[in-house]
Amino acid sequence: MLGSTHGTLTSDLRARVVACGEHPRNAVHDTASATAADGDLDVSGRPLYAPVPDLDRFFRPSSVAVVGASDSEGRPNAGITRQLIGWAERVGARLHPVHPTRETVFGLSCVPSVSDLPEQVDLAVLLVADPLPVIGELAEAKVKFAVAFASGYAETGEEGAAAQRRLAAAVERSGLRLLGPNTNLNAFEKFRDDLDGPAIALITQSGHQGRPVFSMQELGVRLSHWAPTGNEADLETADFISYFAERPEVGAIACYVEGLKDGRSFLLAADRAARRGVPVIAVKVGRTEAGARMAASHTGKLTGADQVVDAAMRQFGVVRVDGLDELQDTSALLARARRPLAEGVVVYSISGGTGAHFSDLATAAGLKLPQLCEAKQAELHEWIPEYLSVANPVDNGGHPVGDWRGRKIIDAILADPDVGVLICPITGPFPPMSDKLAQDLVDAAEATDKLVCVVWGSPVGTEAAYRETLLGSSRVATFRTFANCITAVRAYLDHHRFRAGYRSPFDEAPRTPSPSFRKAQALMRPGKQLSEHAAKQLLRAYGIRVPREQLVTSAAAAVRAAGLVGYPVVMKASGTQLAHKSELGLVKVGLTSASQIRDAYRELTDIARYEDVGLDGILVCQMVERGVEMVVGVTQDGLFGPTVTVGLGGVLVEVLHDAAVRIPPFGEDQARAMLGELRGRALLDGVRGGPPVDVDALVEVVLRVQRMALELGDELSELDINPLMVLPRGQGAVALDALAVCR
Repeated sequence: MLGSTHGTLTSDLRARVVACGEHPRNAVHDTASATAADGDLDVSGRPLYAPVPDLDRFFRPSSVAVVGASDSEGRPNAGITRQLIGWAERVGARLHPVHPTRETVFGLSCVPSVSDLPEQVDLAVLLVADPLPVIGELAEAKVKFAVAFASGYAETGEEGAAAQRRLAAAVERSGLRLLGPNTNLNAFEKFRDDLDGPAIALITQSGHQGRPVFSMQELGVRLSHWAPTGNEADLETADFISYFAERPEVGAIACYVEGLKDGRSFLLAADRAARRGVPVIAVKVGRTEAGARMAASHTGKLTGADQVVDAAMRQFGVVRVDGLDELQDTSALLARARRPLAEGVVVYSISGGTGAHFSDLATAAGLKLPQLCEAKQAELHEWIPEYLSVANPVDNGGHPVGDWRGRKIIDAILADPDVGVLICPITGPFPPMSDKLAQDLVDAAEATDKLVCVVWGSPVGTEAAYRETLLGSSRVATFRTFANCITAVRAYLDHHRFRAGYRSPFDEAPRTPSPSFRKAQALMRPGKQLSEHAAKQLLRAYGIRVPREQLVTSAAAAVRAAGLVGYPVVMKASGTQLAHKSELGLVKVGLTSASQIRDAYRELTDIARYEDVGLDGILVCQMVERGVEMVVGVTQDGLFGPTVTVGLGGVLVEVLHDAAVRIPPFGEDQARAMLGELRGRALLDGVRGGPPVDVDALVEVVLRVQRMALELGDELSELDINPLMVLPRGQGAVALDALAVCR
């Protein structure tokens, strides 16, 4: 860790899909502009920009009241009161104990109630079992912030959740802001003030899980704030992300998240951080069913479908890591490392085996290890024996690091314009080599704007080369494991690539309904599933192509329809309760004559009567065969609302589960990124001699579906276009089947 010291589509599609009749304001890329537009609402009436709570007086109040203060030794409140007194002294705050039966607490004058406080206070710390009765008193005294330590709320079950709802309602009426309940003293820890450079701001829902990050101060990494959000009855993770993103001293925001209180608030906060270029790194538990249950039992919150959470974080640039050790190392690197000058990574070692091992892992993780040019290799061979490989990884053989040649090699590598990161894994201490190598790396790092990383593999960690040389450097990023180094460097490069191309999707989110929305609303049937025919009409309303088809109610009409549609045709039963027609034998494919049409009509209606399926008719459809079957759909997520999914369709959707998810609003770049996440992405480019398909048309359908999701909101419980047949390039995409459920 670091020490202390498609061109036509783009414009046309944006005009047709994003604008749809309204005039979106210019893109906002700075916080000042975003803040000025904080009142903007999207087409669903939801805010488009995160408000920034003024938490300055929470973290550095002028005056503090401790309600329930005590100095009775052996009692928990006494220890808490003592710690708060020390914290108040450090931040320059006046502290007022409040207790109904005490005249003094630890020598400080004590008042019997909040109403008796000698001055208006910024912060009240509530050391009482039930904070609810105190909230009204705090409101009358115009207290700005309160902290509730009491437990027994949503983390305990429905009865506790009901109590938490009552507390939240009282807080909302009061006008003050509350941290907790079920929180702790982490916000009032003693932070080192002798460390320089950008700091990490820490947010945790479980206080103990923040200890490893907090302890990084002893390794020279600066921390500025710690927000232990607890049950988040009022103040939540999103509030602190928005606040920390505006603090000039904060270089990165590290989060331990068990559950998100509100998905939309989280995305707005992540968007604000992305606008400011402040990286957010998060451990989000609940990847597995067991983890999700534990998170709910501990914090009483919804964990959310993990795939959706993962996609939402990726969409807004939140770096998701798995372990607290990864949270430490990745946060430290992203907080303090300068912007990369190139994306190439060179692995440099004193052992060929070490270099090869690390390079294999780094390449598998997606890092780019460019081969050094012949001229650079020749330069390196001035100091490294010819029989050793210096193409990348660079193996110096050991001996050159012990003399003047060591620094020459490092400087030469860093001088290569294609190299942005130098990683040197030192698997164990061997002072004749490792000590000099560590010093040369530190000295070289001080003379370059490029990132120098060292992996110190010794399990001991007391060596001077590690404790003093490496950790004493403000420019070298030092890690203890290969895996953490690779994770952090990949996140570092990904973050800056994301930051360079980031455009907030909220800037171009529709503010007013499109003509398509008005057409669609007339087709919605609240609480009902639409028939395939009606669902396709919904798609037509949003400009999504469907096959030529007619809905008929007699065999003779079916024959006439087939003549109009054009042979061959497909015939399908159409009804409001038909989700899986093929499984019931209610689809007939490749019909080429009038006699086949009449036979198919009779068979389909007979099956429907036998299965007791209500029909609104039989669809006679154009048959579309040549293309790649995809699925595009909308579902409602409990945290984030409508989500859009794209993946391989047909029967493959249930076999391979190969799909990507995004949260509207999003633009063309994210729609294309979704396709890039599919394991079957190569199918779209043509395989085994097949032609490449119309990816642009597929992207257009995804964007039109997300517009539908935005405008219809929770009125559209579910939409499933499967299959969407994506035709060869230039021929478009056709929704062959569709299912829509109205809420």
